[in-house]
Amino acid sequence: MRIVVVRETAPGERRVALVPESCKKLIQAGYEIVIESGAGESAGFADSTYTDAGAGIIADPASLLGSGDVVLKVTAPAVANGPGNNHGRDETSWMKPGAIYVGSLMPLRNLRAVRALAAKNITAFATDAIPRTTRAQSMDTLSSMANLGGYKGVLLAAVELNRYFPMLTTAAGMVFPAKVFVIGAGVAGLQAIATARRLGANVVATDVRPEVKEQIESVGAKYVGIELKESAAAGGGYAKELSDEDRRRQAELLAAECAQSDGVNTTALIGGVFAPKLISADTVKKMKSGSVIVDLGADGGGNCELSRPGETVQVAGVTIIAPLNLPSTVPYHASLLFSRNLTAFLAAFTKDKAFHLDFNDDIQQGAVITHGGDVKNQRTREAMEKENL
Repeated sequence: MRIVVVRETAPGERRVALVPESCKKLIQAGYEIVIESGAGESAGFADSTYTDAGAGIIADPASLLGSGDVVLKVTAPAVANGPGNNHGRDETSWMKPGAIYVGSLMPLRNLRAVRALAAKNITAFATDAIPRTTRAQSMDTLSSMANLGGYKGVLLAAVELNRYFPMLTTAAGMVFPAKVFVIGAGVAGLQAIATARRLGANVVATDVRPEVKEQIESVGAKYVGIELKESAAAGGGYAKELSDEDRRRQAELLAAECAQSDGVNTTALIGGVFAPKLISADTVKKMKSGSVIVDLGADGGGNCELSRPGETVQVAGVTIIAPLNLPSTVPYHASLLFSRNLTAFLAAFTKDKAFHLDFNDDIQQGAVITHGGDVKNQRTREAMEKENL
């Protein structure tokens, strides 16, 4: 089977789906690999590193995609006249009917691409929908990228904050540590806590799932939270929306902690996709002048009511940073981890030098979005019906 990898063309995207290290492993497993020329350059991988690993290079993306049995991508395939498609590429139409797509499809955010994949009879696996089980950990791109986002988000806060993160004793006297408040203790939140602690900050964290209290404390933060009337665990390591009563009580807690904090990092996403509004405009206005909010939920719309995804704004002396696609700002390691995730997924279902479909397997069943001309994922179907797609 031929695996093909095209250059990512989404605005600001610098990652590549497969790195030379992974090419060697997949070639040993029996695959042929062909890469679009220049696909890895933004991440630090020249074409020569791929040819040295045994992969081929093709300049024309249309002929490349038309020859691929398996297509690996970081983002959803570019759709003609789709939002953000400034390169005129129509990648789904170029793909071979019956091919397999593997990548971070984010189907609920890319409904037009999903429709195009189904129409072309592509079997599409979204690695961001892979179940969060022990067996699937090595394939989970959502967790790998969230880890990088949590790390980079704290660095952004430290650069922007008008004070030191650590406590310092100087000839001019003692400087007390900054207080950092992390909202959400998933993968991104735990990495944000650990990074802020390494930088010397005093860290407090919260999550709507009280069962993560021990994880928060294990990476050096103090846990704060409310006693919920209803469970906020949605299964699979995700959180769900709170009841109205619990939401009101949580808002009071968040407002009180934000008012005392120098830096606030929000990482909350419902189902790993949509960002609940947790920090109101009133809460921002009660925060200390010079404090910083880094909204890591910006890709899902933002956790702060005043966030503008992709922009940095100032309100009442508070700086609100809402970065998009933070993993792409660390493209070398982001590509390395993403590539290892995809390689683990392919390797798990490779038999006799080919990828085998097995929808009785819980991983494939959870990750498949389109197959046989149909949209198989229920939440995606419902979203498409709502949008009349």
